[in-house]
Amino acid sequence: MNLVEGFFLALEGIWSNKLRSFLTMLGITIGIAAVITVVAVGEGGRAVLMQEMEKIGSNLFAVYIPWNSSEMPRENELTLEDVTAIKELVPAVKYLAPSSFNQANISSGRKEKAVTVQGTTTDYGPLRNVEILHGRFLTSADVAAARPAVVIDEKLAAELFRSGDAVGQKVLLKGTSAVIVGVAKAESSFLSGGDQTSTAYIPITYWQQLFPRRPINQLEGQAASKDQVDPAMKLAARILERRHNAAPGRYQTMSMEQQMAVANRVTGILTLIIGAIAAISLFVGGIGVMNIMLVSVTERTREIGIRMALGARRQDIMGQFLVEAITISLAGGILGMLIGAGGAFAIAHFAHWPPLISWSTVAIAFAFSTAVGLFFGLYPANKAARLDPIEALRYE
Repeated sequence: MNLVEGFFLALEGIWSNKLRSFLTMLGITIGIAAVITVVAVGEGGRAVLMQEMEKIGSNLFAVYIPWNSSEMPRENELTLEDVTAIKELVPAVKYLAPSSFNQANISSGRKEKAVTVQGTTTDYGPLRNVEILHGRFLTSADVAAARPAVVIDEKLAAELFRSGDAVGQKVLLKGTSAVIVGVAKAESSFLSGGDQTSTAYIPITYWQQLFPRRPINQLEGQAASKDQVDPAMKLAARILERRHNAAPGRYQTMSMEQQMAVANRVTGILTLIIGAIAAISLFVGGIGVMNIMLVSVTERTREIGIRMALGARRQDIMGQFLVEAITISLAGGILGMLIGAGGAFAIAHFAHWPPLISWSTVAIAFAFSTAVGLFFGLYPANKAARLDPIEALRYE
């Protein structure tokens, strides 16, 4: 019996027991569909994450004091003078801005909203690509005079002022009067989420008046090029150690490249773990294939005896049942690929990121479904081939 003949015999056997064959291949279908969906959605999410981080800027870095340090950050460990010194001593630093954060309420008339108040300087605008829609960003004069100037995002402007024309309007920020000098475009990235708290940018000197005795959280910088990020941030940390007579390691650094590498590794591990869990259903489906093939051998014992009496060899009988098991697995695998691809596209559509279904994933799924049929069909096929012809003919 050749392979083509065995394939058609397998199809005939599957078609004669349609419902049983479908239920048998269902385990393979679910396993393949789950693996393809998880891998495609995971790869798509990772691609979007990397893209969003690239948008922020791959040549960004931060210098900070870790909160788990044995000694908590003090008020004077990061200062505006440090910013000036680093910009003078490290030519590779293109922009450098202090950043301090706190929660507060901002109000206009009867409307009041909770916002994240961020104290910073004029360098933060180009450093983080803050897009100004109306008015301007903070200036050096605002910082030098500690002016009560505020830059809010468009979402907050629409909530506080019905007309949306917020520039020049006065607001109360932590009980003090401040003037809105600019309206920035609201963040709408994959990383920021859909309902994040609005941010109000104010001069760092004004922030220190609103939140006295609170330290500057970190210094955020941008190097002139990606290659200069690592040496620039390390030199900045050493300058801070010398200026404040601090122990080595007191000032920590983190670049966007390092964060991207960590995020890429974490998402890869999560995709692998979830994919491995989904693959367990393939093993369960394989057991189902073996079970049905053993039932099929029992049901067709007399047929096997007749074929052997007519001259069929043991390898012919073994090949027939092995091809049937592989055909069931392959049919389930192909159906699983289609369902998996459809599921990946559906999930990606609602999550707003592209599903990345690679040919390697499809090839692995195809090979795996074949291997499941081969592995779990081998024992039933061997059992059928080892039947005694006389005993098989007597079987009722």
